[in-house]
Amino acid sequence: MKTEQFTITIESGRLDKVISDHFADWTRSQVKLAIEENHVRVNGGNEKPKYLVQNGDKIEIDRAEPVASGVEPEDIPLDIVYEDDDVIVVNKPAGMVVHPSAGHPNHTLVNALLYHSPLSTINGTFRPGIVHRIDKDTTGLLMVAKNDHAHQSLAAQLKAKTNKREYVALVHGIVKNDEGTINAPIARSLKDRKKMGIVQGGRVAITHYRVLERYLNYTLVACRLETGRTHQIRVHMKSIGHPLAGDPLYGPKKTLAGTGQYLHARELGFRHPVSGKELLFTAPLPDEFQKMIDKLRKQTKSTSQR
Repeated sequence: MKTEQFTITIESGRLDKVISDHFADWTRSQVKLAIEENHVRVNGGNEKPKYLVQNGDKIEIDRAEPVASGVEPEDIPLDIVYEDDDVIVVNKPAGMVVHPSAGHPNHTLVNALLYHSPLSTINGTFRPGIVHRIDKDTTGLLMVAKNDHAHQSLAAQLKAKTNKREYVALVHGIVKNDEGTINAPIARSLKDRKKMGIVQGGRVAITHYRVLERYLNYTLVACRLETGRTHQIRVHMKSIGHPLAGDPLYGPKKTLAGTGQYLHARELGFRHPVSGKELLFTAPLPDEFQKMIDKLRKQTKSTSQR
């Protein structure tokens, strides 16, 4: 990922138009996605695509290095929870990137999905079918669109916050309150470009959490997303002093062993884009996550009996 910047010398209209005019190889939809994913900053902060740029505005853009054109279908096993002519619900394993990028040109969920089925084309060459994402080491449920009509419907539900997304997270420390809401804006960190952070002027981000179990030094929580910002749960839980266990980016150096953060997209609900039927799916914790929970329960019980 490289950062390019330029300064506006005249008032030039909407942010997305200014950028697409400046970079001929980017479409307006690609620019809009980059802005929404916080890869664009205006004077150090985040703005919406419709922001009217002003004389003297400094625009910074994180641009991925080009990858080879086209995405090759790959015969990679998929854990499909549900499928029909319009949508697929897949249970993603840890370690799998959702779509190709400069650092991950293949072996992604998209490569596997393209081998299995045609996908929507709205997100362009490298993100066909992808309506929302989860991080590489996060496990659990994703909804995928097989055609453009389904994609538009599912994306509209995300924007209107009518779908249901609940995650299970194992966090450091004992969370005192049984439930709570974290409402703190998220944007790319001004100190470390690899991280997101709580940044004034960032995009609205809201996470509701409730405690499921408490252990000796850890707490199992359920997190319901009202918004879907990059690394939202990881950033929000850290902001209240409870970073995710195993998180290599936001967690402490001394943490639980594993393949990454203990975060699982357990529940996913949405309205079917054609039938209108409300659908709800759940996925059990992966084996590694469940074994760690069993271990923490046993330690907690053993200590309480002394």
